[in-house]
Amino acid sequence: MASTKPRIGLIGVGLMGHGIGKNLVEKGFPLTILGHRNRAPVEDLVARGAVEADSPADAARRSDILLICVTGSVQVDELFHRPDGILSAARDGLIVVDTSTSEPDATARLAEELAGCGAILVDAPLARTPVEAEAGRLNTMVGAAPEIFERVKPVFAAYCENIFHVGAPGAGHKLKLINNFLSLGVTSLFAEAIIVAAKAGLDVGKLYDVVSMGPVANGLLKILVPKAIAGEFDGMKFQLANGQKDLRYYTHLAESLGVTSSLGDSVHQGFVLASALGFGDRFVPSLIEAQAQINGVDLSKLGGPAT
Repeated sequence: MASTKPRIGLIGVGLMGHGIGKNLVEKGFPLTILGHRNRAPVEDLVARGAVEADSPADAARRSDILLICVTGSVQVDELFHRPDGILSAARDGLIVVDTSTSEPDATARLAEELAGCGAILVDAPLARTPVEAEAGRLNTMVGAAPEIFERVKPVFAAYCENIFHVGAPGAGHKLKLINNFLSLGVTSLFAEAIIVAAKAGLDVGKLYDVVSMGPVANGLLKILVPKAIAGEFDGMKFQLANGQKDLRYYTHLAESLGVTSSLGDSVHQGFVLASALGFGDRFVPSLIEAQAQINGVDLSKLGGPAT
């Protein structure tokens, strides 16, 4: 019996995309995928029942709803405008969902280009990690007209635990950048505080004990500090270079609104510096390693001086 569910396309089956694709195909959605250089997730999804496309245009032709899960606006723009790109196959009724963390101005421009073909762009960036992606428990914040949101909501429900309709088209990407500024900003505060405590000869574990019992206690504290004391900087599995990109988009958004963003600029430059020091391909908690390098702190001594 033919499926009554919409045909889904998925471009980008990396750390987040593989989990999205796995949940879609396991929940009965006809799925077409387009991967990148890493063949393992592509082959796994094909073995589960997905069909592999040979280009973005091919994925668009085979889909009623096409999901894009790549790094950011540069990659999304290339998928739209290459000779065999999405725009070459866009048609009346096609819904393209950008789950990437993209720049709002670019999102608005692409929405206009799709509208010229009769197609619709929805921005639905993601929160949480690849672990939740595999479990079908991501969060998404969706920018779409109400009637379009209702059409795509069942698709989001296949891989998301929490689905937030946050406003009109474009609102999803704007809110995502603000959300990431908050989380990356808090991480930057903790990284600096850890290094100052270590430089002062304090036991960073005691800092954790005190802060975790007060109003500043949060999930980031719990995944950053104990692991840093243990010499591990992977508690937040989000590449530092991607954080740098998101903060750049955030400062652009603030500037476009005429809003001062001294804190945003400062946090962004901290990520720029960490990347320049060689930590860009590591996870965000490596901000602690960068701060240690700059300030001459021996990370093996975060537990305080030997007694």
